[in-house]
This record gives sequence, structure tokens and C-alpha cells, in this order.
Amino acid sequence: MHVVFFADQHLESLGGAQVSMRLQRRYLERAGHTVTVVAPRMHGERAAEVRSDPGYLDLPSIPITLDREYAMSWPGRRTDRFLDRAMADRPRADLVHVQADFWGAFIGHRFAHRHGIPAVHTMHNRVDVGLAAVTPLHRPVLALLNLWRRWVLRGIGAFGADAQPGGFDGWAYLRGIAGESLAVTAPSSHFARRLEEHDVFDPVDVVWNGIDDDIRAEVLEIVPAQRRPGRPRFIWLGRMSPEKRLLPFLEAVVRSDIDAEIEIVGGGGQRRAAERIAAKARRPHIRFAGRLGYAEVLARIAEADAVVQTSIGFETQGMTPFEAATLGTPSVVCDPDIAAELRGGRWTVPAAEASEPARIVALAATLRGAADDIAAGEAPVPDAEVAALFRQSSRTAAMIAVYERVLTGEGLRSA
Repeated sequence: MHVVFFADQHLESLGGAQVSMRLQRRYLERAGHTVTVVAPRMHGERAAEVRSDPGYLDLPSIPITLDREYAMSWPGRRTDRFLDRAMADRPRADLVHVQADFWGAFIGHRFAHRHGIPAVHTMHNRVDVGLAAVTPLHRPVLALLNLWRRWVLRGIGAFGADAQPGGFDGWAYLRGIAGESLAVTAPSSHFARRLEEHDVFDPVDVVWNGIDDDIRAEVLEIVPAQRRPGRPRFIWLGRMSPEKRLLPFLEAVVRSDIDAEIEIVGGGGQRRAAERIAAKARRPHIRFAGRLGYAEVLARIAEADAVVQTSIGFETQGMTPFEAATLGTPSVVCDPDIAAELRGGRWTVPAAEASEPARIVALAATLRGAADDIAAGEAPVPDAEVAALFRQSSRTAAMIAVYERVLTGEGLRSA
């Protein structure tokens, strides 16, 4: 089958959703299917490199960040015409898979509606929590997003936008962008449950994002089976932005006064502030590794004694603790939903609902306990079933089952 992905950002840009979609594409093609990825054209240094990939259909776009890493394509008739002309040279699409929350979702559902192609929508983002983390004006922003969504998707949405027009919050927005989807998937049970509770879609299929089977095998082959002697080694990975809570993590490290190696992987707007915290504390064992490639990130996770996951309520899955579990590395987890889905192999930080100062105190205490357990050889072991189910081959098989159900019309809810 020919599956057309729609994304908010080019798959070669930074981000967990982009990593997941690259893996999905690779494993779908390995299974004999054709994938076209529709996303905004890149503007950064790597833009020229990715244009030669025939699987990418790059839309006209404008950069929206100072580093030109991210861009947007304006949804409307001009973009529709460009997309239709470009798709005319490709095999007819059998299915549209929207994995976007903003302009990519609008463009994708307009395309599916215009051509009568069945659509599946994967929800990657809880927009209300994400916006609240980055702006105090999140409520008016959400109201504007809902107005924009209603305008761009007017007449589209047998189950979402037309059936339930009321509301200006994040859930109303997600209901709207579900559009005419015949199936909606979520990357975790806890996010799927919330989508159902807020009438976004029901039932929501749970299909985790996965880890590359081949790279996982390569990493496990080169990483020693026995722990390397030395201080406990903690690793934090992600985008350095407020909702990821890197700065509170570093404050907790300082407060805990643990004798441990701390590695920070990633980039973003809070890097300088994070480096200032580390420098002021005069802790030589906090190291900033910057942005690393996928295989190198997995190798660092496998070599660490524990991954530290610090966001609370923001993640719709939280990739790094699951990657860690698949590689045999336990995690320190601040989000109780992620901790529950991991089942085992973690230290859970209490006080998720408390104030930020109380959360920092709780995280510091948990880090001390984890360091003691690691030093004593008593670290928890990740759940074997979670580790097996997180492999991308398993996840692609699960998604293909969703596609086939949609294409055959079996088990679909009626209007």
C-alpha cells in the first residue's frame, strides 16, 4: 500500500516525533509498502542533503525559529494546489496517516477529504500542557488555534469538528483535528485514556513509538554486559525547554550532593541557563554532550546506570525511559503516568502534584536513593515484556493492523 504521512516538521529536524516517524517509514518500506512524507521544507544547513530523498515531499515553508531548524507551511488553497500537483506524479495514495498537531494536520486532513482517502491520525502532543509550559498566554492562544482550526477545516470532520463544535480548550482542539479519521492512535495508554475521556475519539488504539531493532542489536553487541566501575552515571536527554524541566533537574543534582557523573544530551534555548547552574555549583562531573545522532544516543543510554526523565504531565509517551528499558537501563521517572506504563525498572519520584520547590526536593532525594542502589548493585531491572514490545518491528506490525482495519472497514465506529 501507499501511505502518505503528514508532519508538522521535516523528519530530518530534531524531535521525538520525527525520530519515530523516520523509523515507521523505514520499517513500513521494509515490509514492502511505499511511504511519502509531506512536511515543510527545511531551511537549515542540512536542507540540501535531504532534498534528494524521493520519499520526502517538501512543501513551501518559512522558518519559525532563530536557528532555522523548524518551519511551517501555511494551510490553504495555494498549498493544496502545490501538494496535488506534486502527488500527481506519484502512485495514488491508499491511506493518509496524519502525525501532526498544527499546520501538518490541517493540510493532511484537507488532502484526505479532497481526494476521498481514508485517514488515520496519531496524536503525538497534548497541546494544552505544551502551550502552558512555554507561554502565560496559553488560553488565548488555544482559543485562536481553535478558531483557526475551524476556519481551515470547515466542512471536514464527521466525528470531530462538525459534530462537536463547542469548546476552546486543548481537548476541543484535538477533537477538531481528529477530522474525518477512521482510526486514532496514541503512543501510550495514559494518553489514549485521556483522549477517550475527553471525547476526542473512542476507542483510541495504543501503538507505542519504538526503537530501531537493528541499531538496538548493534548497541547491545558493543556495550559491555557488566557495569563499568566508577561513580553512578546518570543521563538526561531531550530538548532544553521549560516543559522538559532540565533546570529543576540540575537544581536537584546540586541539592542532592551525589557523587555521580551527570551527562546532558540535547540542545535548546535553556542550555546557557543550565550551564550557568552547573558552573555556579562547581560540579566538575556535570557534562554537556550537545546534540548526538540516534545510534550514539542509544549507546550513551546503554552505557548509563540510569536515565532521568523529568517532565510532568507533558509527555504523551516519553521515549527515553522506554528506549532505556529496551536497552536494559533503569530510569528515574518524575511523571507518574510514564512510571506506571513502564511497570518496572524505575525509581519513581513522588510529589508530582506538589509545588516546584517540593518537586526538586523529592527528585534530589530520589537521586540519592538511586545512586546508593547503583553503587550497591541493587538497581531495578526493566520489565522484559515492555522491552520486547518497544521494538519497532513490533510497533510497525501493530500499525499495519490498524491500517488494514481501516482499509477493509472492519471494526470501525459508525457516524
